[in-house]
Amino acid sequence: MCNALTVHLNDEPIYDIFFANDFNSLPELLAGQGIADRRVCIVTESNVAPLYLDEIRNQLDGKCKELISIIFEAGESQKNLDTVKMIYEKLILAKFDRKDLLVALGGGVTGDITGFTAATYLRGIDFVQIPTSLLAQVDSSIGGKTGVDFDSYKNMVGAFHMPKLVYINVSTLTTLSDEQFISGMGEIIKHGLIKDSAYFDWLIENHDRILARDKDVLMEMIRVSCNIKRVVVENDPTEKGDRALLNFGHTLGHAIERYLDLKLSHGACVGIGCCLASVISYNRGDITEDELHKIIHAFDMFGFPTLKDYPVDADAVIEYTKNDKKMVGDKIKFILLHTIGDAYINTNVVPDDMKKAFEWH
Repeated sequence: MCNALTVHLNDEPIYDIFFANDFNSLPELLAGQGIADRRVCIVTESNVAPLYLDEIRNQLDGKCKELISIIFEAGESQKNLDTVKMIYEKLILAKFDRKDLLVALGGGVTGDITGFTAATYLRGIDFVQIPTSLLAQVDSSIGGKTGVDFDSYKNMVGAFHMPKLVYINVSTLTTLSDEQFISGMGEIIKHGLIKDSAYFDWLIENHDRILARDKDVLMEMIRVSCNIKRVVVENDPTEKGDRALLNFGHTLGHAIERYLDLKLSHGACVGIGCCLASVISYNRGDITEDELHKIIHAFDMFGFPTLKDYPVDADAVIEYTKNDKKMVGDKIKFILLHTIGDAYINTNVVPDDMKKAFEWH
């Protein structure tokens, strides 16, 4: 049993996001994508493959023209053009053509790599997202942003390429480590902060059940977060305007992630970045002190690390922001909060504003 949200582009339905507690509906949904006449390649990584690859292969075996799988080594360090090249080579050897289909089975790294490969192989083939991490389910699998890192620069090479469908099996969250689960919560809390104060309050009120991974609460949480991202993506599919609001916490979060050489998860760094961006919002006279404390307390309730746990050189982190791909000329499109649930784009945040945020306590 699964339910769905539909993502539109220019008022036309583009793809559905399906929510389920198992993989049983997947063959029928992929049959709707015409896989009986298509080669299908499942792309996954070494941590996810032992958990779910056989189950997905068994679900699809005999239902498509040909079924192959590609496994790459797990980790953000593999999110690069070398991995994409390896996938290209295997697809070429398997004679995949423009009518064939890729399936991304895994977290955000898998989805980004597979999506970028699909966007660029033979100038674009179809792909499907099966996100297995909380972060991927509520963030990277939705919206068609694909890409890989270039050297130490995150997502510097990429393309917009919409999936044909997204299939979210909430049961996969039971196999996540606490660190991976918290990573996903960084994006979820962010959604409430930028667009929905009532949702932000709901997350705080239900934090015990969320951390206990109650499936009913997780299903509701993931659906609401996906809907927030869906609305933002529909209004701005290629990030020309308000879609940039989804980058709240990311400018400093990405810089901290790079400074720490990936020692902290993406979502954990985003959480720290959200707190720093909230301090900047407070220092600029936007959010109140009570709101600031509420935001910082929320991340603390969910067990996020802080800069006390991972001290950084603020000047070095700020220097990294100058390579941010969201730069416009020599200015950063920094996302701040008017209030909880109401984010806005500011291009006047200067290094001194960021430095003061690091000094706040």
